[in-house]
Amino acid sequence: MAWIYLAVAGLLEVVWALLMKQSHGFTRPWPSLGAIAFMIASFGLLSLAMRTLPLGTAYMVWTGVGAVGAFIVGVFVLGEPAGALRVAAAVLIVSGLALMKFASTAA
Repeated sequence: MAWIYLAVAGLLEVVWALLMKQSHGFTRPWPSLGAIAFMIASFGLLSLAMRTLPLGTAYMVWTGVGAVGAFIVGVFVLGEPAGALRVAAAVLIVSGLALMKFASTAA
């Protein structure tokens, strides 16, 4: 169940990052309130996952899912560039996440 909490927490991190971008520096009220609400939910689920998962594993997966998810949303929703080096960096992050998941289940 901890991995499900962690996955959802990572996805919520992507949502709050997008809403924070849409808030224009917290100057627009609805995206700002949405960002804060999703932040709280994401942190809450991360804390539930950390009850059983190691700190390093949980935090790395949470930030990795958020980083790669935000990159994907940036490219496909916001029209940000997806150059070869940026895609390679995202692939490396996903590879690290897979290795961390494997390492935590093997131990």
